[in-house]
Amino acid sequence: MRLCKLLFVVVTLCLSLTGQALFAQDGFDPSVLDKNTDPCVDFYQYACGGWMAKNPIPADQVAWGRFNELFERNRAVLRDVLEKAAVDRPGRTPVEQKIGDHYASCMDEKAIEAKGIAPLKPEMDRISRITSKKQLAAVLAHLHTINANPFFSVYSEQDFKDATQYIAFVDQGGMGLPERDYYFKTDEKSVELRNKYVEHVQKMLELLGTPAAKAATDAKAIMDIETALAKNALDVVARRTPANIYHKMSRAELQKLAPQFDWDTYFATLGFAQVANLNAAEPEFIKGVQTVINSTSLNTLKTYMNWHLLRAIAPLLPEKFVQERFNFYGKTLQGQQELQARWKRCVVYADGDLGEALGQSYVERTFGAEGKERTLKMVHNIEKAMAQDIDQIDWMSPDTKKQAHKKLSTLANKIGYPEKWRDYSTLNVVRGDAMGNSLRAARFEFARTMNKIGKPLDRKEWGMTPPTVNAYYNPLMNDINFPAGILQPPFFSKSRDEAYNYGGIGAVIGHELTHGFDDEGRQFGADGNLKDWWTEEDNKKFAERANCMVEQYGNYSVLQDVKLNGKLTLGENVADNGGLRLAYMAAMASPEVKKTEVDGFTPDQRFFLGFGQIWCNQYTPELARMRALTDPHSHPKYRVNGTASNMPEFQKAFGCKAGAPMVRQNACRVW
Repeated sequence: MRLCKLLFVVVTLCLSLTGQALFAQDGFDPSVLDKNTDPCVDFYQYACGGWMAKNPIPADQVAWGRFNELFERNRAVLRDVLEKAAVDRPGRTPVEQKIGDHYASCMDEKAIEAKGIAPLKPEMDRISRITSKKQLAAVLAHLHTINANPFFSVYSEQDFKDATQYIAFVDQGGMGLPERDYYFKTDEKSVELRNKYVEHVQKMLELLGTPAAKAATDAKAIMDIETALAKNALDVVARRTPANIYHKMSRAELQKLAPQFDWDTYFATLGFAQVANLNAAEPEFIKGVQTVINSTSLNTLKTYMNWHLLRAIAPLLPEKFVQERFNFYGKTLQGQQELQARWKRCVVYADGDLGEALGQSYVERTFGAEGKERTLKMVHNIEKAMAQDIDQIDWMSPDTKKQAHKKLSTLANKIGYPEKWRDYSTLNVVRGDAMGNSLRAARFEFARTMNKIGKPLDRKEWGMTPPTVNAYYNPLMNDINFPAGILQPPFFSKSRDEAYNYGGIGAVIGHELTHGFDDEGRQFGADGNLKDWWTEEDNKKFAERANCMVEQYGNYSVLQDVKLNGKLTLGENVADNGGLRLAYMAAMASPEVKKTEVDGFTPDQRFFLGFGQIWCNQYTPELARMRALTDPHSHPKYRVNGTASNMPEFQKAFGCKAGAPMVRQNACRVW
């Protein structure tokens, strides 16, 4: 787990374009409004109704929104970069060779079909050669280096209580459904999804050549193992409390959690025999892994490991595997009707494997110095608003305010792209070897991140690639990060009135800034360490205000039988509410915001429209259900209406009267 707070979780399968206009309006487009709706009744519908009417969800999508529009603009740029780099010509730079050959290999379906499962065979053979449970550790280590995570996962992260150091994290893993509660919910839909998951596992095993009857038996056994693992796993709400996933211990103490597992061989096979201390994120889960291994036959354990290997590698196997994987994870789980075009998937894979190599060309084409300068200016203005907000709030004591100011003053800003690009020179990319390229890239990244252990902290490192349409706050670094990919319309435009920009990218900036002071981020100090720097009374007052939002958002329904989880979404809701308020304060103080009407709207109205319209979005019912269960972000409609209805400034801007749906009688406010 990385403790980075994202603005938005973009579902991997919902990033495509079919029939929509490729480039969004640079200025304000009044046609996206639904003027038949009263903004005081449903501001989201008012701000987005026209857009939603013109933008149905394409068949190869599970959602369609403003993030997706911008992602497609970026993906079009990346496609052009990759197709030009893929031309095998003299004089290509090393970066062009790697990204070009990676993309060309992914696009070569004929070669992928001809190789079949042969590229997978060395790893499968490694599993088949296991003759005792003691040998599981070495093979499991190999699988973990290629993003196949049976039983558990391992990675490096900053030490929660000494953020200057990286340590190894041993965490939950080995489950093929989105979240642990999927294994236990008893409603009809959940039971149906579990049955279809077992059917999917069976079909994938049959594609490997397993006879149907044995595949059916194996699929049930795999489901039994995953269910047993899930019993000891924390759910998504519990994992939001940092202390719940921080249990630093020695290797000897880890060994006591799973005494029959050969941890020495495991870490030695990874190449990190020197790891002395680590974080066993969920000790009970590790104990559960040992129980599963002890109680399950070796052949069944090997079948389970083969499944998670296949599941991890399936996207670059022949078409029959890709299609069956899509049938469950795309169609059944999320409601997607068609598989994306191959080039779109290959662009995503290239960005995932070689993101900072590909990002160099993207930045050259799309992101200028002016955009970076204006964004940074807006960041500073919103930070000033945060400082004022800390001074003005009446529920926080002077001592805690002093610490809050210290954290704010030390917060770092990363805008656009890294100062130093990642070096991929040791990663071998071979034209015509799509699977091999993916496996080597996974091993390269695993080694790169694990090699941080015991090394000086690199505070300039980025956790997102430059074309990413997102942003994040990292409490361990105490920094906010805005890739070049999001610093474009509809979030930011140099050609429109600044009120829209403050409502758009300004609200994003405020959102990420507030994450440093939400229910999770506030538990980390200015130095990035997990510690309690609040007085007991301030903690109590914060909890009271936060609980208001738990109750508010927990009463919003995304489907007739599905409500949001107010505890799961608390951090993002605090960030949405605090971020919008900070952006508003900064906008109204900004000389760049025109104080007269523009497009027929006042400055305040333009600000809120700029905010509302970045969240125009539509989900399939299947995705809406899944995200309500697993996503810490609220449904876009309630990110808009829930937030705006807590702000008297919104009600004044649109002349909303007491009792209107967009006027909350007991408005919630933390920041």
